[in-house]
This record gives sequence, C-alpha cells and structure tokens, in this order.
Amino acid sequence: MKIIVGLGNPGKEYEKTRHNVGFISLDRIAKLYSFGDFKKEEKFEAEISQGEIAAEKVFLVKPQTFMNSSGRTVQKIMNFYKMGSNDLIVIHDDLDITLGEFRIGSGSRSAGHKGVQSIIDFLDSKDFMRVRIGIKVEDRKIPTEKFVLGNFTKEESEAIDGALSDAIETIKKELT
Repeated sequence: MKIIVGLGNPGKEYEKTRHNVGFISLDRIAKLYSFGDFKKEEKFEAEISQGEIAAEKVFLVKPQTFMNSSGRTVQKIMNFYKMGSNDLIVIHDDLDITLGEFRIGSGSRSAGHKGVQSIIDFLDSKDFMRVRIGIKVEDRKIPTEKFVLGNFTKEESEAIDGALSDAIETIKKELT
C-alpha cells in the first residue's frame, strides 16, 4: 500500500494556481486510473480517493490544512495505517525547476518549500519520495508568494500537462 500526497491549498480560489500542482496531479492520477471520487475524511483533515496502480493499493491524499500545515495530515494518515516513510510519495510545485520539467528523489531537504518542511517536521524524516514539478519561469516579475498563488497561463498549463504525464508514468514505474 502507498500514499500519494499532493500538496496544495483547499478552496475554489486556489484550484488552478501554480502552488496547487500537487492537487492537480492527483486529479489526473484519479482520472487516469479510474479511482473513486475524492471524499472528505475529517479525522485526517483531507480529501482521499483510493484505487490501484500497477496492482498496488494507493491512497491519493489532498490535505485540507493549507500548504504550510500539510504534515499534520500526513502524520495522521501514516500513523493510522502504520506505514513508514518509504510508503509515501509527495507531489509538489518547485520554483527551482524549469516549468514543464520534473525531478523525482528522496532524502533531500525542503529547499524552502513550507509544505514539504511541514511533512519533514511532523514525520521527523526526510526519507520519502518527492515528485517536484517545475513552475519556474525566467521572466517572472512578481513576488514569489503572488506568483505561486497565481493561476497558470495557457502556455504554462500546456507545459505542465506534459510534465504531469511524464511524472505520473514515472510514479507508475516506481510502484511496479
């Protein structure tokens, strides 16, 4: 069994923002692999969908705690199911990776991403897989917080689509 957590912020106003690429990824995965609808699970402070990828049972988790407190949700779920950090995959945006690219790795620091830092703090471990989706654009002229909470442009959405498809395929290979 694996838990895939997509980082983002709850609420309609954040749905299509760059910072919600984790939630957007989970919606893609759920559709691609015919998972059930996301359901609010109050005890975890999350929306959860479950299904299978490559014969592996998978929980898709959207924390509803806002980005900077995502670790609270992750810790609750990991403790409830008695799972280790090697069963966790976290998908999130990354300002240091060029738009349309992604990186997968584990054991690294948060690099300033507050959602990832929250997970590291709550689990007291950085030994989990991270899928970092690049949102960096070279000609950005607005402050970081405003940028990440802004919606993707049409061109950015097209670049993200390709990165998400490739990242999801890589995740599937990791699960086999």
